[in-house]
Amino acid sequence: MAPRQATVFKMAWPLKTILQRSAFLALIALSIALLFLGKANVGVIETLRTRTTDILTPVLVTISEPVDAFHKAVSRVQRLTSLIEENERLREENARLLRWQAVGRTLEQENENYRQLLNALSDPLVLPITARVVGDSGGPFVRTLLVNAGRRDGVHVGQAVVAPLGLVGRIAEVGDRSARVLLLTDLNSRIPVVLEQSRHKGILVGDNSAFPRLEFLPATAAVAPGDRVVTSGDGGMLPAGRPIGIISSVTDQRVRVQTFTDWSRLEYVSVLRYDLPGMSNPQDNPGDLGESRLGGR
Repeated sequence: MAPRQATVFKMAWPLKTILQRSAFLALIALSIALLFLGKANVGVIETLRTRTTDILTPVLVTISEPVDAFHKAVSRVQRLTSLIEENERLREENARLLRWQAVGRTLEQENENYRQLLNALSDPLVLPITARVVGDSGGPFVRTLLVNAGRRDGVHVGQAVVAPLGLVGRIAEVGDRSARVLLLTDLNSRIPVVLEQSRHKGILVGDNSAFPRLEFLPATAAVAPGDRVVTSGDGGMLPAGRPIGIISSVTDQRVRVQTFTDWSRLEYVSVLRYDLPGMSNPQDNPGDLGESRLGGR
């Protein structure tokens, strides 16, 4: 069998070489023919390409459907995995919030128990009156605003005026339909405040600058930039705990406060109706505004 296989191999090898060369030459001849045919008759080539495309389009569509289905399946699996991870994260967050809720309720009940033991009185109800800023003095020596709420709306001299971020000032003048607000930065403004962390009390004094001064602090008070400043409620004219700003600088025994309120973007404010028991009309006791009426400038 070996000599016969060698004989067949010797006869097939030249035949294989001839077929390969013939196929190569045939492809070259076909390419040249198509090139000349395209040059001679463009319409025939266009027709042939169009028919070929029509024939192959259903085949390509059939082939692409499983591929699209596979991509959609992969996308769904990815979304499902993402939803599982998000669901797990939300479960952990919900559990954490429930723990904090339990802690908050415990602290609330504990605080209520301490209030009862101390017989502490709760603050009066604070009701806001929303008003729009309709005027700004804008002068170099005056820091006031004009709002479109007045005596008929329940506004009185001395009431606090707040913005979404913090205290704006106090009502200094009241008309039937309008009122003027003395800003924290005004030279005549005096607001009793307290450092939220250390509970040291002081007076926020305006000097017509963007950063009012914090004065009359205890000599032993430790003040650092970033400390929050809130209203103390002393004097009974302002509710306690209203945010004002943070300590911006402490230099040469002078403490400056950066207010939370953006004075250049005030459009709406709220006037707080804060009436202490036994004070039927806060205008009868304007507090420190008695000496700083705008009419007396």
